[in-house]
Amino acid sequence: MTLMQLSAIHHWLLDHKDARPLEFHTWDGVLTVWLMGWLGAPAELLLDEPWGVVACALALLVPRSYVGLRARLHRRGTLRCDWLHLRGPVDTPAA
Repeated sequence: MTLMQLSAIHHWLLDHKDARPLEFHTWDGVLTVWLMGWLGAPAELLLDEPWGVVACALALLVPRSYVGLRARLHRRGTLRCDWLHLRGPVDTPAA
């Protein structure tokens, strides 16, 4: 996901914070983990901690995974997600 997509989702959730507080705080947590991945990676590389580098790399995938999970649940009708259109066009695998 691009920074613009992350920002668009965040601003949408910020505008609807009163109606969806749990969704807003969950997204805030997702962004916090993502930021920890970006900030922790250089430190883990300097400290030569391979598992820390792996954990930071996985943290960078959290926003994309969360949005993907929300999209799957929305398609199945399990969970309504009004901000999915903000993620932009979805990459479709070549057949």
